[in-house]
Amino acid sequence: MDIATLIGLLGGFGIIIGAIATGGDVMLFVNMPSILIVVGGTFMVTLMQVSLGDFLGSFAIGLKAFLYKVDDPKKLIEEAVGLADVARKNGLLALEGQEISNGFMQKGVSLCVDGHDPALVQKMLTKDIDLTIQRHLVGQRMFKNMATMAPAMGMIGTLIGLVQMLANMSDPAAIGPAMAVALLTTLYGAIIANAFAQPMADKLGRASQLEQTNKSLILETIGGIQEGMNPRVLEQMLSTYIPPKKRPEPA
Repeated sequence: MDIATLIGLLGGFGIIIGAIATGGDVMLFVNMPSILIVVGGTFMVTLMQVSLGDFLGSFAIGLKAFLYKVDDPKKLIEEAVGLADVARKNGLLALEGQEISNGFMQKGVSLCVDGHDPALVQKMLTKDIDLTIQRHLVGQRMFKNMATMAPAMGMIGTLIGLVQMLANMSDPAAIGPAMAVALLTTLYGAIIANAFAQPMADKLGRASQLEQTNKSLILETIGGIQEGMNPRVLEQMLSTYIPPKKRPEPA
């Protein structure tokens, strides 16, 4: 689990609720018409922009912001060097019984063991990377759409509240509820966009970027193994995927 996402989400909403609570009654900030306009409206308008399957699937992708775990590139490199060493000494078929922790690397090694042409292996793995990125973009785009739509629905709610207020100027009792709708819809829209939807989209983008980097590292690994590259040379090549300060010292 990515604890930073959970801390950030709970902390952000906690600070907002805490600030509201210190100023008086929290229930003053709960207004059902405003919630319906902003929350319901945001979901419905976002649904218009994508298919139902993509909309529902995006929430599953959204869980990656909390549950994703990216393999440590240093460990992937260590594993890659070990596999390259085995393949160079005993041939590609010797990799068949090797235990491999990463599923994408396992797929690549299996293709090598099956004797596929290196160009075909690279093409298949590259296609896998591209399709994975496309799936991730669907979820990111939905949360970005929500971040755009929530303030817009908040503005619509504000206008509705102002119209209701101006239409009932002769009735002082109706002005307060109408003004509450006008102000709270703007607040709800800003909170949904800036404390939830946009941060979620950014975190999913970061998770996708890290996964893409690791898969590119593995793609280089498979190519090096099929070429019979020296394990030490392969290690130096793959170390470029790690920040300079974190790279292992050359042997």
